[in-house]
Amino acid sequence: MIMTQTEEFAAALADGGKLAGLDVGTKTIGLAICDAGWHFAGPSDTIRRTKFTRDLEQLRAFAGREHVVGLVVGLPLNMDGSESPRTQSVRAFARNLAPLDLPLLLWDERWSTQAVERAMIDADVSRAKRAAKVDALAAAHILQGAIDALANLAGSQ
Repeated sequence: MIMTQTEEFAAALADGGKLAGLDVGTKTIGLAICDAGWHFAGPSDTIRRTKFTRDLEQLRAFAGREHVVGLVVGLPLNMDGSESPRTQSVRAFARNLAPLDLPLLLWDERWSTQAVERAMIDADVSRAKRAAKVDALAAAHILQGAIDALANLAGSQ
């Protein structure tokens, strides 16, 4: 089930369990994982995209290996909040993840890649190393935003 509201996503999840973040690009999928208590997100892997069936296989293996109970997929909106062809592509990708049978939250990722790039530049990470890490780090940034929102939601109840 695909959701856009944090409250709806929280209600669909079992108590605790790891969440995975996905930064879906045209050539790669950055993966991140958080702890079962939803405190900290960290970068994990980057999948080089091929055919969707192969991508789905790799995502299924990752979700099983990490005991993932829900997915947070970055939604690339335009800066004004409107949708683009890229947004529609990610929505279609999310719909195609239905065989994983996991709750899925679409999360606004407008600033994720820029924030990660800026942090790596500030840390004096070389361009080559930035290219290799940016997708998984962007996924972690997306996932951290979602788990922070889940924590705020839990704190207000």
